[in-house]
Amino acid sequence: MTSQIASKAAFDHIRYAQLWEDADVLVDALQGECGRTFVSICSAGDNALALLTLDPSRVIVVDLSPAQIECMKLRIAAMRALDHSAYLELLGARPSARRGELLDIVCATMDGISQAFWTAQRNAVEHYGAGGAGKFEHYFRIMQTRLLPLVHNRATINDVFVSREPDARRRFYDTRWNNWRWRLLLKAFFSRFAMGRLGRDPAFFDHVEGSVSDHVARRIVHAAVTLDPAGNPYLHWILKGSMGPALPLAWRPENYDLIRSRLDRLDVRCGSFESLIREGVRADGFNLSDIFEYMDMATFAAVYAQLLETANPGARLVYWNMMAPRRVPGALNGRVVTRTDLESRGKAMDKAFFYSDFVVEEVRG
Repeated sequence: MTSQIASKAAFDHIRYAQLWEDADVLVDALQGECGRTFVSICSAGDNALALLTLDPSRVIVVDLSPAQIECMKLRIAAMRALDHSAYLELLGARPSARRGELLDIVCATMDGISQAFWTAQRNAVEHYGAGGAGKFEHYFRIMQTRLLPLVHNRATINDVFVSREPDARRRFYDTRWNNWRWRLLLKAFFSRFAMGRLGRDPAFFDHVEGSVSDHVARRIVHAAVTLDPAGNPYLHWILKGSMGPALPLAWRPENYDLIRSRLDRLDVRCGSFESLIREGVRADGFNLSDIFEYMDMATFAAVYAQLLETANPGARLVYWNMMAPRRVPGALNGRVVTRTDLESRGKAMDKAFFYSDFVVEEVRG
């Protein structure tokens, strides 16, 4: 079966230069014995790297997009060539005047195709870092540099990241942040049209239900009030264009050497997830990102059934839904157990706040 989204969306450019799904949630959901095999949608590669902290024997990383695979390859090469501080500079998490030099060091260790790809991205990497070179990051940059200054001054934006108790966070949000200009920005900038044109591909909204901007508004309350924004690297990047003290799991200094020591366990492939199913790959855990949102219900049911054939007993399927509800198809419900304990814990801690649902389904033994 050819991937349905492959015929609708373009995959010739970097869509996501970093991961916008919280690796802490993913890793928590896939905790278990060492030596397992995982399959991970690549995106920019950060969450596949995060899975290495679970001491697997193998992580098969797959993506339809050659550009997204190049993001993964750059991270692998950079981790081998750079120390942690330089790695954060190259990705854009920290200010740097030497990203071009760092990119040259890394590219010198890569094959010709990858060198050519990243040479073409050099200007974006120098300005924004390799983690800021994607379409989705550019979308946020438009908001951050052109629109947000019309809504809030720099002092108010900085104050978002002052750690407060929950009641104080609610007061800050209600009295200083959620003004009429912010609500107008949300309505216009996070509309289906704007997000499809400037951020995600319009085809990714084919099966979405409801108002995208209303959904984002609700989820921002989760990130800004329910959770402490001071510990949220994703919100920090959206509002300020870099990361503060808080970092995603795969970017943290305490994980850097461990992940680097296990890079040879990655098996990186460009192609459809369905191609792995045809190949007969057997796995103990799946990071499926939000791929089911891009499928109609019939295709979703067919792919899910094939997926179960590649899953070992006890394997966990982990995925997110933004606005297209997807869970185990009814006809297959008896073959998996919904891990509501892991789902509830994940939803409560999820700092990457765009998704409305987090799903963990475990294959019956």
